[in-house]
Amino acid sequence: QVQLVESGGGLVQAGGSLRLSCAASGSIFSINAMGWYRQAPGKQRELVATITSGGSTNYADSVKGRFTISRDNAKNTVFLQMNSLKPEDTAVYYCNADRIVYGGVGDGPYTLYDYWGQGTQVTVSS
Repeated sequence: QVQLVESGGGLVQAGGSLRLSCAASGSIFSINAMGWYRQAPGKQRELVATITSGGSTNYADSVKGRFTISRDNAKNTVFLQMNSLKPEDTAVYYCNADRIVYGGVGDGPYTLYDYWGQGTQVTVSS
C-alpha cells in the first residue's frame, strides 16, 4: 500500500524556520508532480508550492522568496523549507502527489491520482 507521510511541523515564532518532509512509501515505480498545500481554520485548502519530477517549481505569491520546495526522486521524498515564517502561515500542511505508479513483481502496475498525506500542523506565533 502506498502512503504519503509528512513530518517536520510544529510551533515556531514569527521569523523562524521549519522544514517539512513528505516521504512516499510502498513499491513505487514513479511519481509525477508533488506539492504542498495548506488549510487554515475556516479557509479552503490552497496551493503552497509544487515541483515536477524534472525539478520545475511553482509557488504561491504569498510564499515566494520565503519557501523553497525540493525533492529527492531516489527516495520519493519532497521537502518544504520555510523561512521568515509569519503568523498567517499557520495551517495544516498537506503533501500531494498528482500521479503515483506502483506495483510489484507480477502485480500491477497500478496508478493513483491526486493522492494526499494526512497533514502536519504548522503554528507560527507572533
